[in-house]
Amino acid sequence: MPTEPQRILVIDDEPQIRRFIRISLASQGFVIHEAASGREGLSMAIEEAPDLVLLDLGLPDMDGQAVLDRLRARSQVPVIVVSVRGHEAEKVRALDHGANDYVTKPFGIQELLARIRALLRHRQTASLPLEGRCYRRGDLLIDLASRRLWRKEAPVHLTPKEYAVLERLCRHSGRVVTQNQLLREVWGPSHVEDTHYLRIVISKLRHKLGDDPKSPWLLQTEAGVGYRLLAEPDDVHGPEGKTES
Repeated sequence: MPTEPQRILVIDDEPQIRRFIRISLASQGFVIHEAASGREGLSMAIEEAPDLVLLDLGLPDMDGQAVLDRLRARSQVPVIVVSVRGHEAEKVRALDHGANDYVTKPFGIQELLARIRALLRHRQTASLPLEGRCYRRGDLLIDLASRRLWRKEAPVHLTPKEYAVLERLCRHSGRVVTQNQLLREVWGPSHVEDTHYLRIVISKLRHKLGDDPKSPWLLQTEAGVGYRLLAEPDDVHGPEGKTES
């Protein structure tokens, strides 16, 4: 039985941007719904129940951050903010208020497609118990069920804090997790300003996992905002792709 095409709602007041996105994404098999204002977008989000929302912040009738807040009050649909507002504070605010990702205009369509696909894949695996998930990237395998990691089929030892940070990045693989969120969840609310704690742990993780900060293949930094784990969900439970007994 054929799978229904996934639906994307584009909330943006610029007709040329909507047209560019519509043509590009429709060619990839997506069904596109469009809204030119915040209120129209909120109404369509209820009526069409899209699989993902692309949201501009500079809307004519209301601020996109307010649209995001109202979306999150009624739905957990993945939201990618697509905006000319590239300031770190705007990105952090949007991500902390529930956006799943942030793309700054102008953008390349291949980058946008990659972000969309990553979020839709994550949504499909989100219903699985976290402890039953595995993540793979190259020669690295992360098994959350056993709290174990392998690199080149050799086990990797992590400290509790290192594992806690990596686990939370796994929960949101493919999307940016803000520094504030990681510090709050791993160290506690009183440490949200202690970004040096997080930088030290990320540096140690990169060293142990063989990730080059100048050319990262696993832990991607969004300067001043947070970190993105590039590992993909997998269904194996041990090195060499075999379920461990």
